[in-house]
Amino acid sequence: MKAQEYQFLPFLNGKKQFIIPIYQRTYSWRREQCAQLWQDIVRVGTDQSMPGHFLGSIVFIQQGTLLFGNVPQFLLIDGQQRLTTLILLLAALAETAQEQLGSVDPEFRKEIYDSYLVNTFGKDEQRYKLLLTQNDRETLKHIIDHPQKVSTSKTISPLVDNYNFFHDQLKQQEVELNTILQGINKLFIVEISLNKEYDNPQLIFESLNSTGMDLSQADLIRNYVLMGMDNDEQSRLYKEYWYPIEQKFRYEGTGDAFDRFMRDYLTLKQGVIPNIDKVYITFKQYHRSRYKAPIREIIEDIARYAEYFANIAFLHEEDAALKQAMRDINVLKVDVAYPFFLELYDDYQQKLLSKDDFLSIIRLVESYVFRRAICGIPTNALNKVFVTLSKEIDKAHYLESFQASLLTKGGGSRFPHDDEFRGALVTKDVYNYPRRNYLLRKLENHQRKELVTIENYTIEHILPQNARLSDAWKQELGSDWSIVHEKYLHTIGNLTLTGYNSALSDRPFQEKRTMKGGFDHSPLQLNESVAHVERWDQQAIERRAARIANLAMNV
Repeated sequence: MKAQEYQFLPFLNGKKQFIIPIYQRTYSWRREQCAQLWQDIVRVGTDQSMPGHFLGSIVFIQQGTLLFGNVPQFLLIDGQQRLTTLILLLAALAETAQEQLGSVDPEFRKEIYDSYLVNTFGKDEQRYKLLLTQNDRETLKHIIDHPQKVSTSKTISPLVDNYNFFHDQLKQQEVELNTILQGINKLFIVEISLNKEYDNPQLIFESLNSTGMDLSQADLIRNYVLMGMDNDEQSRLYKEYWYPIEQKFRYEGTGDAFDRFMRDYLTLKQGVIPNIDKVYITFKQYHRSRYKAPIREIIEDIARYAEYFANIAFLHEEDAALKQAMRDINVLKVDVAYPFFLELYDDYQQKLLSKDDFLSIIRLVESYVFRRAICGIPTNALNKVFVTLSKEIDKAHYLESFQASLLTKGGGSRFPHDDEFRGALVTKDVYNYPRRNYLLRKLENHQRKELVTIENYTIEHILPQNARLSDAWKQELGSDWSIVHEKYLHTIGNLTLTGYNSALSDRPFQEKRTMKGGFDHSPLQLNESVAHVERWDQQAIERRAARIANLAMNV
């Protein structure tokens, strides 16, 4: 390893090309980071007393054997984000100089373009100073070759957005172009060149990213599995397996979805749940424990389970019944069950588990989690329950052994029995329960052929929320009206769905029932038991709650 301090522009000048390895993540800097870099460059460019500004390290290793006439190529191990951002700024600087030819020396633009953006005599892709990974490569080439055609509207590409940011700053002419170039020239980097024979790029990469601030756990894993391979094998495995995986997580789910999948994958494989910030370390331990398995086999395995994860989390499942079951599971936020579901999916794909049994198990898990939530049982026991479930199943009798295992658990892991669930549901504050829409949807759509979209309706309190009840409502409830109002207001017996919430509002019960759009005229199943009631008091609420609780045990 050789480390040497350089000014940035002399470092970039000359015949050379930096290539971002296929296993590196795509460019990800945002406007905030570019704005900070811009401020640093303006400050150091305008303040003659400042000797320079340290940018950080750029780590690379020479690619292949240098042949006569070829451009020397270097694989960039660390520093991609900084180098790419400065290339974007230089491209914007060159284009702004071109637009201001009347007041800017033509040689200014030519110097930037020929010295820092391209290799003048390089052929084909060797012409560019920087080649990004597959997703970003063509975008950066287009910015350098056709800057006047770059879209000025907001895009999904950070490359385009950040180029436009720098271009806009330069066009405002608050700072001279030459001042910006001087500021860039006063940036210092530490060049770290590695020797293939003596240096381990993976260990160096890890040490440079040890804080975990820049790279996700999935980024680190990708680099780990691909970095040690030859270029052809890297490219094949990335294109065939890893890139399709990344696409699943790039456009769906939250930013940490890939990390969560890898945690669930490792939980399934090892039977222990790793901390989300220790997934990479756990993966390395897992790989080393399988020292006889080629890394290719592990990548193929990850790809297979990523498909299952996408079916669950992103609803990619094509079978309508399974997809609806997964949608319901997602509403309940049963993330702790994902490792178990991944195993179910694999057994289903391997024909060890029938579709009907698969559905039955999903629905039983759904009932288990929902009943526990209604009964207020703490969720901290669920991690252990789902990690150990697969060990308790006899896969020759999959459904039966699963039912026996789940239904016989006790204590904090118990499956609430009917009496416990019924008693909790009729008294629970359902209105303020986070999954109230889930419950109402399941109740309304039970045994319906055409499902009702409850989001088209609003939740209605039959007994109004208004603490200042009208005389008609006080008479309806009886002498204990204030106690009844406080105790039963938000319970399931007093809640329903309506398309006319504001119209019904605080009206007396008989008006709510018989008016146009009232309960008598509602197409919803939830309102059938209200339409035939003459008086809405404590007994009516309790009777309806009991009927709904009996229904809820079977949905």
